[in-house]
Amino acid sequence: MKHKGGILLNILTPEKNLAGHMVGQVKLPGTAGEFTVLSGHAPLITSLTEGDIIFTEGETSKSVHIRSGFAEVQNDTVSACVEI
Repeated sequence: MKHKGGILLNILTPEKNLAGHMVGQVKLPGTAGEFTVLSGHAPLITSLTEGDIIFTEGETSKSVHIRSGFAEVQNDTVSACVEI
């Protein structure tokens, strides 16, 4: 399902949900290299390495530092299950 207004970002840890809102883009630290997800990105599942998940909300850029995890991109939704 397409989301009007960008990408739905979900960042989940074993303890809590860190994000669950609409963003313009998401940069992820993939184990094969850093990559950016924009609206309309092809579906994928990837492992994540230590680094920052960086996302934009309007003109504001925010980040969450992670140690490892996995991410799924599908239908303008990014779901990241991570250890922080």
